[in-house]
Order: sequence, then C-alpha cells, then structure tokens
Amino acid sequence: MDKSTTKVLVVEDESKLARFMELELEHEGYKVIIAEDGKEAIDKYFSEGPDIILLDLMLPQLNGIEVCRRIRKESADVPIIMITAKGETMDKIAGLDSGADDYMTKPFAVEELFARIRAALRRRTDKAEDNSNILTLKNLTIDLARHTVKFDNNDIELTKREFELLVYLVQNKNIVISREQILNKVWGYDYIGETNVVDVYIRYLRTKIDDKYGVKLLHTIRGVGYFAKDED
Repeated sequence: MDKSTTKVLVVEDESKLARFMELELEHEGYKVIIAEDGKEAIDKYFSEGPDIILLDLMLPQLNGIEVCRRIRKESADVPIIMITAKGETMDKIAGLDSGADDYMTKPFAVEELFARIRAALRRRTDKAEDNSNILTLKNLTIDLARHTVKFDNNDIELTKREFELLVYLVQNKNIVISREQILNKVWGYDYIGETNVVDVYIRYLRTKIDDKYGVKLLHTIRGVGYFAKDED
C-alpha cells in the first residue's frame, strides 16, 4: 500500500502527543487525520474512510472502547491499534474484546509504532489480495465454493454453523477474536440465546479436528477469546 495515499486516523485528546504523532507520521509519508474526542473519531471515520486507526483508550465524549465497538459494527477489516497510558492487563483485554487488532502502551518508541502500522496494513492487504475460494491452516483446507473441509486428504463433516465458525477463525488466523465478535459475525447481531454457545461450538470443532488428528489449531486466550494458529 502506497504510504502517500494511506490515511491514518489518530484519535488522541492530548494535543501535544497528537501533534507529535501527526508530524512523525507525515514525515514517514502517511496522510494524517486528527480527532480529539470519541464523537469526532466516529464522524471522521465515516467522512474520511481511514485505512488504519490509532485509538487512545481514554477520550472525552466516547471512550476508545465504545469508539472501537461502533466502528467494528460497520467494518471488520479496518485495522485498529488501541493506545493506553495505563498498561494494565484488563485495559489490553478490554481493547482486544472491543475489536482492536493490536495495542500499545504509552510511552512508546515511534519506530515501534511504525512497525505495528506496517504489520497491520500488511495483514489487511494480504486478506484483500487473497481472492481464492481456498483457505488453508497448516494441513487443513477449506473450499468456500464447495463448502468442504479436509485435513490432508480426509474429509471433515461439519454442520453449517461449525463451518461458518471455522471459516471466520481461519480468515482471521493468528488474530485473537472475542466471543462477542464471533457471536456477531457467525450468529448475528440479533442472536438471543446462551452466551456460551461459542465455547460449545469451539469444542465441537476441536473434537472433529484437533482431537481427531492430534493437532493444535484452535487456541483459547482465557478472558479474551479464540484464534486459529497457523504459526509454529
């Protein structure tokens, strides 16, 4: 992705830090949009269509968690990096649960910020460029067109909901996805039922894949969510 056309929305109410980030990002070649509170962040997201969002946790009007949740209802793919001054584990978990892709703790080195931005944009580009109907996760192959799943050459029988859950996890492999995100995507926003349904279906998939073939593809981050692991 060309930096000169890449729009970065910086949501930060500390004017000095916002200006510092703006200057550094512009020097790096990015186009920068500034929002100083949560409400303005939502407005700028819809009016400017940024390619990535750097989102402070503590904001006037709407906090970063609520901003992230509202944006995620409209877009699953725009990268969001949550920035917190506290560095507490619960803040990081809350950020990831609300849909953030990554988080950084103040103070941070600008070189690390650039690296996180590049990684997030690269993941988004990789997804956009993969127009294939075939998804893979190590020895697992999912054919979206034929609605089939194989481990090596062995067919795996899945229900429609199990298939949709597996596809969502593999499409976002190596990214932790919260139960709320999974419910919204796989079961729908209007789902009314037991909230542990995600845990139940994860167990179904593990029985049919991990346990049966002696692998560890589906992972749990306690208190955060689940992810499909494609890395050694």
